[in-house]
Amino acid sequence: MQLERILHAQGFGSRKLCRSLIRHGEVSVNGQPCDFPFEEFDTEQLEFTVRGVTWQYRTQAYLMLNKPAHYECSHKPQHHPSIFSLLPAPLLERGVQCIGRLDEDTTGLLLLSDDGQFIHRMSSPKWKVPKVYAVTTKHPLDDAQLQALLQGVQLLDEPGPIAALAAEQQDSHLLHLTLAEGKYHQVKRMLAAVSNRVEALQRIRIGALDLPADLAPGEWRWLDADMLAAASPQRSA
Repeated sequence: MQLERILHAQGFGSRKLCRSLIRHGEVSVNGQPCDFPFEEFDTEQLEFTVRGVTWQYRTQAYLMLNKPAHYECSHKPQHHPSIFSLLPAPLLERGVQCIGRLDEDTTGLLLLSDDGQFIHRMSSPKWKVPKVYAVTTKHPLDDAQLQALLQGVQLLDEPGPIAALAAEQQDSHLLHLTLAEGKYHQVKRMLAAVSNRVEALQRIRIGALDLPADLAPGEWRWLDADMLAAASPQRSA
């Protein structure tokens, strides 16, 4: 693929802008400066540097973000900064989208991609992707609350009870709650239905993919093959 097309495909702007970057000596490929926009390269394992930042060529973008509090999962936030402001411009240019949303005050694991099929699989109710939340509660937890969450609670405007896949008490005020759905304010509404209240909420796992301990709030990283496999859903029977 021509270098100009490589940069364009990876989100570095129009082909005209990419051509200008190359001709002005701001691009290196596999460690070697290149100022000819039409030079051909094999994109397999290709690394290139634009203005001192090194990138690996990726046909599709798959990444995780540790969402901080007080950020909105929207390109058009209303009251708080957008989580997209935490990403570099090339990722925004290539159109990465959130896979599901977290409330403004909810923190933790968020996946993003520009792969429409992957986004659909992760979001579709046909693929029941389990998500685990660390829930800090206002009141002490008890066995009756845990059993109610597992058996199902009735939420307003829902046709039937909603049950958790798992509800594991960690201490008196901390619960790991596993859900296969993503309804509006679901965790908060479920805890309210058992006469408790959510004080803090963090998503710590999607599928078999855990939020890395070394990924600080506001930081992002690419999903490698193992991470992508762990996050990817297995279709339920």
